[in-house]
Amino acid sequence: MTIRKWFYLFWTTLAIGTVVGILTGLTMQLTDPEAVLSGKAIGFTILSSLLIGSTISVLSQMGFFAYLIVRHIFMGMIPKKWIWDYVQIFTIIVVLVDLVYLRYVDSAHEGSFSTYFLLPAFILIVSVVVAYAKVKATNTSAWIPTLFFMIVLSTLEAIPALRLGKTASTIFMVIPLLACNAWQILILHKVLNTNKEPQ
Repeated sequence: MTIRKWFYLFWTTLAIGTVVGILTGLTMQLTDPEAVLSGKAIGFTILSSLLIGSTISVLSQMGFFAYLIVRHIFMGMIPKKWIWDYVQIFTIIVVLVDLVYLRYVDSAHEGSFSTYFLLPAFILIVSVVVAYAKVKATNTSAWIPTLFFMIVLSTLEAIPALRLGKTASTIFMVIPLLACNAWQILILHKVLNTNKEPQ
């Protein structure tokens, strides 16, 4: 990864986060003018959407590089690749279950329990689509790492919004975050000039 390649990845991800943030903010403004972020009715102006979308894209990039480093370390420590795959699958299941159960408990059982499946289901569907695209572009071994990154890392990065317990905040953070993460994982093999990147 050269400086030039990193700059390309940085600026394209920043642009995607900013554009998706603005579009998400404007859509929410049109559908719910009284939408609440961080406990205050601040609305979704173009400027606030731009700034928040840009910030989310930077957070996404920090998570992406942290994932690559941690993955490299674990792959060096674990002698068998299948062990690492099972660890990732187990972690994915735990995160998806926690996205339902912990949010339900934190909300003091407000609303229908079934509504707490919406966010994990959305993240899972997006992740499966991205993983499928990654496998088509590289190889089948990319399936589990891509799902792990899209589900686990996206959830960890979205914790600030999830802790607020506000639907508007969660939507406003998760959508640009998923867009940025999808872009980074899908473009990685092209940036590194490896059409069949080993995962």
